[in-house]
Amino acid sequence: MRCKAAAAMGLKAGGAGKLRLPSVVAAVARSRMMKLWVLRATTTVLLWTCLVQLTAVGETWGPRVLMGWPSCRTARLAMTGPVAEKAVLPPRRVYRNNGYLMVSCNGGLNQMRAAICDMVAIARHLNVTLIVPELDKTSFWNDPSEFQDIFDVEHFITSLRGEVRILRELPPRMKQRVEVGMFHSMPPISWSDISYYHNQILPLIQKHKVLHLNRTDARLANNGLPLDIQKLRCRVNYASLKFTPQIEELGRQVIRILRKNGPFLVLHLRYEMDMLAFSGCTEGCTREEADELTRMR
Repeated sequence: MRCKAAAAMGLKAGGAGKLRLPSVVAAVARSRMMKLWVLRATTTVLLWTCLVQLTAVGETWGPRVLMGWPSCRTARLAMTGPVAEKAVLPPRRVYRNNGYLMVSCNGGLNQMRAAICDMVAIARHLNVTLIVPELDKTSFWNDPSEFQDIFDVEHFITSLRGEVRILRELPPRMKQRVEVGMFHSMPPISWSDISYYHNQILPLIQKHKVLHLNRTDARLANNGLPLDIQKLRCRVNYASLKFTPQIEELGRQVIRILRKNGPFLVLHLRYEMDMLAFSGCTEGCTREEADELTRMR
């Protein structure tokens, strides 16, 4: 009886073992497949990483066969087009700052433009920090525009960083001095040469730290002006004072419309000979024309 019972139990155990065998085999197979898949995925990632790295440094280290292969980086550049290089700015001019110069330009746009050229040259000569000029809002024109509404203020500041330090506004400490009246305000004497600003204006800036020239149509005398100062004035006039992108685009749009409709003539009713003379810039002029402009001044 015991033998029969034992045999019966053996048969039951053997039957259970046979029933579990397919599931065990399937589990082993799945485990092997998972390991194989992980191995393949890891190998693919490693190979792709090596390929990208070799392509990125192909000119130096990569094999020549990879030189012409596209990479993620080159594909992105091809889609977006050439990347504009960042403009290289001139190094900042290092000097001992003698103070701060604030200016309120007056007159029309042409007069204010000439005054800005003068003030940049004066600030450069006196080693002072120039605050972005304030434009006239109370004259006959009654134009409320600020400097940044007409001119590209960022270009104005950065293009002259190698010559003079220009700030959008006074530093907080100096602004507090102005708010409590600790500054000097005056109009410059008309048609003064550069020595006037060095001998009369500079001591006032050193004394008060902040000087406000409340009228700038007096003009810096151009005849006999040192060549380096005159060159700086012309740089400001023709390179640093750029109109805002919106104004320049409007001008290009007007020109396109005029050209589309046939020949045209542009006449500036206010561009008089004295404007050209007062600029002091004679680039492109003959010797006779330069002498004539000097006599007009």
